Amino acid sequence: MVHVTRAIIRDRIARRKTMFVLLLVALSLLVSGSTFLQAALNPREHPAWFILFWLICAWLTLTAMLLAIFDLLTLRLEARMARRALRVKLEMQKRLNEE
Repeated sequence: MVHVTRAIIRDRIARRKTMFVLLLVALSLLVSGSTFLQAALNPREHPAWFILFWLICAWLTLTAMLLAIFDLLTLRLEARMARRALRVKLEMQKRLNEE
């Protein structure tokens, strides 16, 4: 499980596919819980199932949101590092042209 988590965190494509799948599952649970599972998830008859079902939906959505925030932060970090590398490269080129 640790290796899978590391792979998802390190690989951008895997992270985005995971976010997509998480949101797809959460959306399908939301639709099914609001339509054909509504009788089985009646909070007055089955409060434990109701709470568990909607906690799972919330957990999946929150996980996808946290992965999206992490993806955004890594993109900003990579852009900042690329800008610094370009700035250093341009300064070196400038020095070579001056000589």
